[in-house]
This record gives sequence, structure tokens and C-alpha cells, in this order.
Amino acid sequence: MSEIRGGRVARAAVAFVVATAASAITPTAVAATYGAGCVVPERPATASSANLVPPATAARVEASRRAGAAAPVTARRAGTPIPVYVHVVSKDSTPEGGNLSDQQVFAQVAVLNQAYSPTNVQFRLASITRMTNSGVFNDATPWSNREAIMKELRRGGADALNIYTVGAPDGHDRNLLGHATFPWDYKAAPKRDGIVVHYGTLPGGNVKDRNLGKTAVRMTGHWLGLFNTFQGGCSNPGDYVDDTAPEAIGSNGCPEGRDSCPGGELDPIHNYMDTGIDTCATEFTPGQAARIKTALSAYRNINL
Repeated sequence: MSEIRGGRVARAAVAFVVATAASAITPTAVAATYGAGCVVPERPATASSANLVPPATAARVEASRRAGAAAPVTARRAGTPIPVYVHVVSKDSTPEGGNLSDQQVFAQVAVLNQAYSPTNVQFRLASITRMTNSGVFNDATPWSNREAIMKELRRGGADALNIYTVGAPDGHDRNLLGHATFPWDYKAAPKRDGIVVHYGTLPGGNVKDRNLGKTAVRMTGHWLGLFNTFQGGCSNPGDYVDDTAPEAIGSNGCPEGRDSCPGGELDPIHNYMDTGIDTCATEFTPGQAARIKTALSAYRNINL
């Protein structure tokens, strides 16, 4: 699982709020993405950039597959857009209470399509559902009962992106802007699959510097199989993508020219999987596109 928050965090200092670093991939891998820094509590254990997940996670996924933890998904025909089910959770009927307009949802899907166009991933809005529940809106903490209530709205299979908008993705940390599951988590916990974002991060929202829809782009990156660009800090294998420069911690703002690791390569501050402000995030790399393709085929039965 992955998360986004509003303040800078050193990469080694985080144990996700509901899991210690030692157990972060049980029952699901956890990444923590912050508004100005992102952390993955457990780094993949192997050195090959071809590997998508730690061996223990892969073994767990395969075991759950054999046990029939989720129904098989028919492979999606190449070039077919991924269906997007958006679930708007609000505390009341007002925009200030999280009741997003249809136009904001349309705009968010358009931002996803623009961002992911170079990767050959495209999305189509399948439906918008609405839930008025102040308890869930104010606390959608991962693995909580309130999150489970919200995710009863989930539609589709492994190949369907479900987006939930709330006022507090984590009731224990009001700076949290979002969290997401990884594709290899689906078999073991299909109902939890999807991304959760603060409603104010959608286009036209009220979160300063982060209201252009890029939080959902970043969280969708995790759903597609990408780690943050500073996964593992300056150490190999990093984010398991060869053409993203190593980065010690997530960026804050848009620090042009920052070089946080030895070797002379500038930090990938313009990458969608870094954590700068929305205007700074503008690109994916060919290596990230290749990783997405592999992950979708292996875990979501989507062929690009």
C-alpha cells in the first residue's frame, strides 16, 4: 500500500501507521507517499531491476492465487482503456464537505490520461458513486472499519481502477493526501484494491500547490506497479527502474538542480513518482513505462 502526506520525512524513519517495518508486506506491501517526501517501509529484497516484488510477497500472491482468493480476470484486449470507478465520499452535500462536482471528476480522469499517455495506459470513466458519511470522510485510515465501509463501493476486478475521495485518508495524520495498493496485493485482498486521495487534490481543489490532480497520478502509479523515485534512497536497486536517477528523499517544492546522491545525476524532481508540488510533476521515463507494462500483464491481466 502507498500513502501521501504533506511534510518531509526521512526515508529510513517510517514504519507505516498500521504496520511495523518488519511486517509491512503482511498482509500488503505499504508505501508512504508524502506531499513533500515518500517512504516505502520495506524495500524489495533482490538486486535485479527485472523483479517487481520481494520474493516473499510473490510467494504469498501465488499461494493466494492457487487458493482462489479472488476470481480470475479475463485478459483485457490490448489498447482497451482501464475502467475508472470514482467514489465520492463526503460529509454533507456541499463542495466544502467533499461533494465534488462531476466536472472535477471528469477533469481528474483527463489529467490521468494526459500523464499516462507516454506509457500507453489510458483510462475511461465508468461511473461516479456518492456516499455521505462524515465518519468515513474524516477518517479513511487503511485497514480500519471505516475504510472497509467505503470500499464496499468497489466495482470491477483486478483490471479496474477504483478511486475514493475523502477528507482525511488517514485519521491519525491530517497531512495525509492519499494512499494506494500495489497490483501484487490484489489476489490476497481484492476488496481493498484501489487508491484513496484527499478530495482537495483533484483539479480545482483547495489543497495549495497540490490541486492539479497529480496526487491521483502518483497514487495510480503505485496501483500500476511503480515505486517512488527515492525508493531505497541512494542504494541499489532503488525503484527498480534503470533510467530514474537515485534520490535520497522525496523533493519538496520544485528544487531545480538538486543532486542528493553521489554520482552526479540530478534528482528526478519532474517525475510523477517524486513528491514535489503539482506544477513540478511532468514526466514518466521509458523504464517506468516498461515496468508498468510488465506489472499490468503479471498482476492485472492487462496487455498494453
